[in-house]
Amino acid sequence: MNKIKFLLLGFIFGFILIKAEVVSWFRIQEMFRFQAFQMYGIIGCAVVVGIISVWLIKKYKIKSIDGEEIKIADKQFSKGNIFGGLIFGFGWALTGACPGPLYALIGSGLLVIVVVLLSAILGTYTYGIIKDKLPH
Repeated sequence: MNKIKFLLLGFIFGFILIKAEVVSWFRIQEMFRFQAFQMYGIIGCAVVVGIISVWLIKKYKIKSIDGEEIKIADKQFSKGNIFGGLIFGFGWALTGACPGPLYALIGSGLLVIVVVLLSAILGTYTYGIIKDKLPH
């Protein structure tokens, strides 16, 4: 029963993404062409919410729903971040789909996104195979 409420929240979140046109190929293309502010506003709000959330978690030592301490590990920068970010951005621009809402897009009836989902899975699998040879 515990997992069903998370599934329900996922459906609601996907519905909101669809209705807000956050997963719209046209909105994403407008963003990459600097023709509209909508996506930058949404992403900016998400970044601000994320910053505040992490600050609150660290300041008040907020625990998880299971009562465990939330640990946010420091990460070191490497040039691999730049290459990975560029590949991610190119894929996002070409497909018009960020990996996050792929399931919402498929659920809304855009079955062509299954190709994007399978490509993302293949890319992740490929990274797992060659990650030791990449700059980290």
